[in-house]
Amino acid sequence: MKHTSVPTRQSVIIGTGVAAVITAAFTLQSAHATPPPAPDPSSATAAAQRAKAIGTTLGADHAGSYYDATRHKLVVNVTNEKAAGKARAAGAEAKVVKHSLASLEQAQATLKQKAAVPGTSWAMDPRTNKVVIVVDRTVKGANLAKLTKVASSLGDRTAIKKSTGTIQPLIAGGDAIWGGGARCSLGFNVTKGGEAYFLTAGHCTNESRTWAATQGGGEIAATESSRFPGDDYGIVKFTANTSHPSEVNLYNGGTQPIARAGEAIVGQMVQRSGSTTQVHAGNVTALNATVNYQQGTVDGLIQTSVCAEPGDSGGPLFEGDTALGLTSGGSGNCSSGGETFYQPVPEVLEKTGAQIG
Repeated sequence: MKHTSVPTRQSVIIGTGVAAVITAAFTLQSAHATPPPAPDPSSATAAAQRAKAIGTTLGADHAGSYYDATRHKLVVNVTNEKAAGKARAAGAEAKVVKHSLASLEQAQATLKQKAAVPGTSWAMDPRTNKVVIVVDRTVKGANLAKLTKVASSLGDRTAIKKSTGTIQPLIAGGDAIWGGGARCSLGFNVTKGGEAYFLTAGHCTNESRTWAATQGGGEIAATESSRFPGDDYGIVKFTANTSHPSEVNLYNGGTQPIARAGEAIVGQMVQRSGSTTQVHAGNVTALNATVNYQQGTVDGLIQTSVCAEPGDSGGPLFEGDTALGLTSGGSGNCSSGGETFYQPVPEVLEKTGAQIG
């Protein structure tokens, strides 16, 4: 049996001058020349790494960043022209915006303190320089009034977006990895202390200690630790002699090898694999999203335009050979469309001491 993203695969001259005075002039010009900007990032993964470094350099003048996949450009938001010059010198396209990252983060903190209503989510959208609040169809009456009042108090730092779906963890009954009556999807195979494990969603591992490859089948793995709400991940140890290659099932007879974990960036094109709806693609729309499920609040999630449905929970979010996230929840479906949220994989690896492989 071969385990991939789902166990059903059990699978950059100074020339020498002819006179000393000419040489000195060349040297002086070179010393004062402005160095060329760094080349455009070759990929979204490279853009995410550069964005993190530039953000650290800019400090309080930084207001978020995103990747323009069409133009292969990293766009960095700043609050003044001086910072814009620094961003350009570092190889990014700079955009001067009204709200600082700190101001938008404060808006998110206010929402969490005063309006953490189930059926809502929010995240900073660097393209609009606002915190976008998603409100699903279950939010009505007093809860909707409270949320609207708090959002209004934050002025133009926020925008409300209505969703016709229901924001929920995507767990279901059916086949794939089974734990009791819960069906989820395997995320990524990992190792820890030289032993084999896999990652999946924490709301899945909260449901069961043991896991099987088929409904009613024998145990192949056991939950070691589970985090939900707050975070949404679980790490599960293989207890049976089962193949566990580091790859994702593409549901077309092929697999995608996974070699590393990486940070996502807004604008990045990504794919998700899951046991209910198989492989779907979209782009990253926000980072550090907060989602208020009926079961509790989860922070720090990746938000995407990729669809998913119940049973896809825990499945992998990836770009090429890079692991990005674990499917947490969302709204909508793969017929009418929707949005989904993912627990970032680098954070999980750090917290569990595991490695991709």
